[in-house]
Amino acid sequence: MTVEAASLKAVPVRRTGVKRAERSLRASIGLHAALVVASLIAVFPVFWVLVTSFKPDARAVETTPKLVNESSVDNYVRILSGEKGNFLAWFGNSVLIALMTTVIAVFLSATTGYAASRFRFPGKRSLMLSFLVVQMFPFAVLIVPLYNILLTLGIQGTSIGLVLVYCTTAVPFCTYMLKGYFDTIPTDIDEAGRVDGLSPFGVFWRLVLPLARPGLAVTAFYAFLTAWGEVAFASAFLSAADESKTLAVGLQVFVQQNRTEWGHLAAASILVAIPAIAVFYLVQRFLVTGLSSGAVKG
Repeated sequence: MTVEAASLKAVPVRRTGVKRAERSLRASIGLHAALVVASLIAVFPVFWVLVTSFKPDARAVETTPKLVNESSVDNYVRILSGEKGNFLAWFGNSVLIALMTTVIAVFLSATTGYAASRFRFPGKRSLMLSFLVVQMFPFAVLIVPLYNILLTLGIQGTSIGLVLVYCTTAVPFCTYMLKGYFDTIPTDIDEAGRVDGLSPFGVFWRLVLPLARPGLAVTAFYAFLTAWGEVAFASAFLSAADESKTLAVGLQVFVQQNRTEWGHLAAASILVAIPAIAVFYLVQRFLVTGLSSGAVKG
């Protein structure tokens, strides 16, 4: 009787386990199907731009992609050779402005975030709150006051003026992110450095900063993207000369009043995206750690 009772009790357990396995399998299939659909939705526009970049302007708006007979690299050749716009000059300007913005923004954000994390001073809470509040305003409303400030300083229409403008948008977010990341680093490291005779800046530069590489990678990536693909500030604060434009502004030459050169515009867009993808590839292993750790404390 004991064996029979045990076998009868085991039957419902097995059935319940089978049902759970079936639900688990269906849930897994549904989840993967949803991820595949979402991936296709995200990738399809990029794929269509890539296909369009190999087509002549006259056939760029066709809804049926034809890569075999009509595809060519003529659009890329004309752009890189300077026949269609001064692409190489725009590329050099964008690289210079993006790198300067990244270096200045990361340095200012790291020093400010470290000071806010380690030291107590009057106005500390107000400073961090102001960094947070600044992110709530649309940056378009800053164009007129920033234009007047740059005009007063005599740097309106210059690259350094645009770099400073980009820093005003990148530094608040980067500072808030790095402050949260520095909070996760034990203060015992600072004390050990002081015991060894390091100055406060030496502790920051030689001990804390190497440990904060994931956070620095996230902020550097954000600062780079802030300057790389931005259009409104670049259009307002750079001179109208063709050789001083950035890539995002220079692409406007392919959109004319009566026609749009879709093939050349798509090819230039692909070329513009390549550096951003390269930077993402370099810092991707730090992104998850940097974002999660920087969001723990604020």
